[in-house]
Amino acid sequence: MKKILSLLMAVTMMAAVLAGCGGGDKPADTTGGKEPAQENTQAPASTGSELKFTTGGSSGTYYAFGSVLAGQISGSTGSKITAVEGKGSQGNIELMEMNGAQLGFVQSDVMSYAYEGTNLFADFGKVDSFSTVAALYMEQVQIVTCDPSIKTVADLKGKNVSVGDSGSGVFYNAVDVLGAYGLDVEKDINPTYQGFGDSAEALKDGKIDAAFVVAGAPTTAITELASAKPTYLVSLDDEHIDALLAKSPYYSKYVISADTYGLDSDTTTVAVGAVVIARDDVSEDDVYNFVSGVFENIDAITAVHAKGAELDLDFAASVTSVPYHPGAAKYFAEKGYDVPTK
Repeated sequence: MKKILSLLMAVTMMAAVLAGCGGGDKPADTTGGKEPAQENTQAPASTGSELKFTTGGSSGTYYAFGSVLAGQISGSTGSKITAVEGKGSQGNIELMEMNGAQLGFVQSDVMSYAYEGTNLFADFGKVDSFSTVAALYMEQVQIVTCDPSIKTVADLKGKNVSVGDSGSGVFYNAVDVLGAYGLDVEKDINPTYQGFGDSAEALKDGKIDAAFVVAGAPTTAITELASAKPTYLVSLDDEHIDALLAKSPYYSKYVISADTYGLDSDTTTVAVGAVVIARDDVSEDDVYNFVSGVFENIDAITAVHAKGAELDLDFAASVTSVPYHPGAAKYFAEKGYDVPTK
């Protein structure tokens, strides 16, 4: 099964990467044409490498923030990083397994699935040819609706709800959250399988009642939706959050502040980590350059993307489910952090 899926993925995913590197889908210019500001960095000299960094769809945080990181690293170190649109966590890992990319953004839970060969990777098979580079920020499970009568997860029963692309990490997050409230994806809601941008359009057009979006807030798709019509986020209560965390400890409780989307109140939800991974055969210098290019230039990154303010060395070095790449471990050791390696 893994070989068959690999062949299919090779055709579709490589086409996406080639398109992302061609004239039609260039990485977003988030600097207004200016060179990224440079700060002091301890990165090694030029490696001559050009590495593809798969992110997510153009309406998600992975793509926007990943493009900023790629530009900063390329401008301040000796490694050339090109951010391209990707299919999200699962697709990024499968593409890296086939050597279609060298770096990728992934959810921490999906990364664990791949490394253990479970859930999303039960059919594809175990993938352990990658290592952790750094955890960068938290990705919130955002349940979005334009219907003010939907106030709790329980209110989703019988509704038309987008649960992310079929088989995506978002889908499994939806399964987990709905399950904590005793709801089944197939039996208790009318599921649709759409990415962030398509979900936002369907909400705008009244074709669905709610959508699961798992990405760093603020998320472009939700921000644009909120500018077009009244938009709400559904909170989770503490009792059901505690039950979810007991069953799935890779989640953390998280509060999205009201001013994130201009809402009337804060939203309590859960979150997973947004982690950058690399193929094991990426050079130590290139991965060192990636990490140093990010954490030696936090102010410059924050100036062009709000997620830069969430970068934190303690969090970056906190991953335990998948060992770190030696290049990342070298940088963290210089900062006083001992991280596990293979």
